[in-house]
Amino acid sequence: MRTPRTDRGRLLLVLVLAAAVTVFTATVPLLRDWFDLRVYHGTIHSRIHDGGRIYDYRVPGTMYGFTYPPFAAVAMLPMALVGMQAAIVIALLLNLAALAVSLRVLTGRAWRRHGWYGCALAACALALYEPLRDTFSFGQVNVLLLALVLVDAWLLATGRGRWAGVGIGLAAAIKLTPALFIGLLLLARRRRAATVATGVAAGATGLAAVVAPDASRFYWTHAMWDTTRVGRLDYVSNQSLQGILARLDVESRAVWAVTVLLVLGVWAWRARKAVAAGDWYAAFALTGLTACLVSPITWVHHLVWLLPAFVVLVRAGQPRIAAVLYAVLCTSVVWLWFDDASGVDGFLGSNTYAWITLGLLLGMPVGQSSMWKTLSRRTSATAAAPRQAATAIAAVSGQPGSGSGVTAAATGADAVSGPGRGLLRRASSEPTGSTRPAAPKPQSSNDRASS
Repeated sequence: MRTPRTDRGRLLLVLVLAAAVTVFTATVPLLRDWFDLRVYHGTIHSRIHDGGRIYDYRVPGTMYGFTYPPFAAVAMLPMALVGMQAAIVIALLLNLAALAVSLRVLTGRAWRRHGWYGCALAACALALYEPLRDTFSFGQVNVLLLALVLVDAWLLATGRGRWAGVGIGLAAAIKLTPALFIGLLLLARRRRAATVATGVAAGATGLAAVVAPDASRFYWTHAMWDTTRVGRLDYVSNQSLQGILARLDVESRAVWAVTVLLVLGVWAWRARKAVAAGDWYAAFALTGLTACLVSPITWVHHLVWLLPAFVVLVRAGQPRIAAVLYAVLCTSVVWLWFDDASGVDGFLGSNTYAWITLGLLLGMPVGQSSMWKTLSRRTSATAAAPRQAATAIAAVSGQPGSGSGVTAAATGADAVSGPGRGLLRRASSEPTGSTRPAAPKPQSSNDRASS
């Protein structure tokens, strides 16, 4: 299929694609009734206006309530000032801003090469990504946490490490999964950044203990260890190592612990290799993949942490592999095994997203962003010489120092600039993009929570 060559043709194609994506997202994945946002909003309103306790609140008609650390509730206190409709608008705007920040960090200035047309096509593709569309439709916080962590990656990649760690610390205080990035800083021997991240996380947690001492005590002594508050481990949306084992009816904590240790060993080896090559984005991508695997519960919408890995694949010259894996994560394929994940097909199919995550951890190239950075600098230096020479010749000859060769060289230099200057229905009640018939509650009949 040939792509349109004129701006009119490109605009028409973008409008058609945008319409198709809008129809799809309006009829399938957005009909979640903003369930997680209703949990947050209801919890805060109950606490502030009714004197309720954070972890006692339940969404009316369900058994689901707040599951995050207490600081998350403290950070959400402004919700007490607005109604649910306003909260939805604010959540959408915050998620869009966080997505823009994340993409800017990951792509740097490379997006300029593709102009409005490439950006429009990318936006359509992103709207189809199941973890991303579910994050938006549930009113989740995943993209906000991703942006906080990636800002630290940008600081480290660009030599601005003095402030690195603040984003990771805040993210870890809001949700436990990003705490693994502190481990990455320790592996990389970035002790200052690790100290900052730990200090920020501890400070935020301490603030929450002052504001809500009873809630903090209950969370750290009880709620944190009770996975049943979040949902059943064998639910098909749980695409973690624990989810795989639960669907195999393996209940042994020892087996799970061994698999977690093995995955952490692979992560430590590959992350150290990435850091040694100066490829911070690959190191952060590997850490996001690992966090999804080792977490007891990783709902499909948590897999926004895979987005950096796809960018790394593209940067490493493997766009086709990235496109195929990305396309699979747009399909909601795991939901085909919602009712029955038994047999070989169930073992393979119901864990499709977990296999992709594991495959990326094992096979994602590392060090390529660093090589690309070096190439960018060399190309820029090479391009500077013709420009300087042309200027000198023009000065001697009295002729204008333009010329197609100089223009081409300048264009080529700009084309390789990159991230951080060179581094590289009413939808179903399930907590992801299932296309199953509507259920009476925003979660499954198996009482699965989404957060």
